[in-house]
Parts: sequence; structure tokens; C-alpha cells
Amino acid sequence: MKIDFEKAGGLLPAIAQDSATGQVLMMAWMNREAFEETVRTNRACYFSRSRQRLWRKGEESGHVQEVHSIYLDCDADTILLKVKQIGGAACHEGYASCFFRQVEGEDLKVIADKIFDPATIYAKAGKG
Repeated sequence: MKIDFEKAGGLLPAIAQDSATGQVLMMAWMNREAFEETVRTNRACYFSRSRQRLWRKGEESGHVQEVHSIYLDCDADTILLKVKQIGGAACHEGYASCFFRQVEGEDLKVIADKIFDPATIYAKAGKG
């Protein structure tokens, strides 16, 4: 089965999951170029919709994702990356996972501790 990036407008959802623990770390988008780079380098590369360019995970923070394996869903339109998260945090807000908030009724509860302070990490990259 071939991945058809065009049927989905050129972007497919890509889920990063910790290969050791199974924890879902994040969801981002991949275009064909990002997917091909990920396959070639075994490092997660996504497409940033806000910047309209490739986003190599960890290019600013140093928190890269080494790809151990890649899976496709039954329709070949969702990508699952099993990764080793270098640096301990996948989330740009400093958490191990982007899914650090749990819905409780009408409230959101933070259920994790921060691994790093984003102001410190991204200040180095000029994001302040």
C-alpha cells in the first residue's frame, strides 16, 4: 500500500510514541518530504504548519527523537513513529508528553511535572 499524501491535502497526522514505555508523546504533521527525511535519517522530521517549512524535532531545543520504527494505519493516512525521546521532553512547554493535561468535568488538570523551563531553552534559540 502506498501513502497518498495528496488525498489528505499533502499533510498526514504523525503520532510519536515512546518506544520503551508506550507513552504517546505528541502529534504533528508530515508531508512527503518530512516523511522521506524521517525514513532516511531515523530522526523525526515534521512539517510546521505555522512556519510553512520542515521542522526537525529538537532543532532548537536539542530534544530530538530517534526513530526506532514506523507504522501506518489501515487507511495509510496516519503515521505512528516509535521513538526514543532524547532529552526527556517532547513538548515545547517542557513536559515529557504534549498530553500533560487531563479533562476533569469542565476543568483541565495538569498531571505531569515539567522536565525543562521553555524560557531557558528557547531563549538560546532566540525565541525568548
